[in-house]
Amino acid sequence: MVPFPLRSFHSDNGSEFLNWPLYEYLTGRPLKVPWTRSRAYRKNDNAHCEQKNWTHVRQLLGYQRFAHPQLVPLLNDLYSKEWSLYQNHFRPTFKLLRRERQGGKTIKTYEKKPQTPYQRLLESPQIPEPIKARLRAQHAALDPFALKKRIEAKLKIFFTVLGNLDRESTKT
Repeated sequence: MVPFPLRSFHSDNGSEFLNWPLYEYLTGRPLKVPWTRSRAYRKNDNAHCEQKNWTHVRQLLGYQRFAHPQLVPLLNDLYSKEWSLYQNHFRPTFKLLRRERQGGKTIKTYEKKPQTPYQRLLESPQIPEPIKARLRAQHAALDPFALKKRIEAKLKIFFTVLGNLDRESTKT
């Protein structure tokens, strides 16, 4: 859940994003959310959409494709509870400040001190104080070590279920 009102939503053109439940969620609200998509056959459009695939998906689950619908509730539970809290409250990232082209080289300048998404929200003047207070209370109640333990326990269950489903699907 996003702790502030959505102003827009940008997705790539994959079928995992272009679905009716998402369309109804974004357009069937009192305050409509503009939804933009990348242009077809323009692979450089998706860079910003997919820039977190490595840290938010691949480091956690790898590159394997999971074809069993029974795994969806397990992943949804992990992402909605532990993983998103861990990523947003305890995993700092560097923000790119500027990119300069010098001859054939691109020089990237990053901020000096990395911050978590939680810290960025607290520093943002656009976020109302009641939301910041709610985020501070949520952060104070979190223990990163306990979150990490729960993540590992849920991943163990997930991969055990995956192994069982894979064995079942290969029986003749």
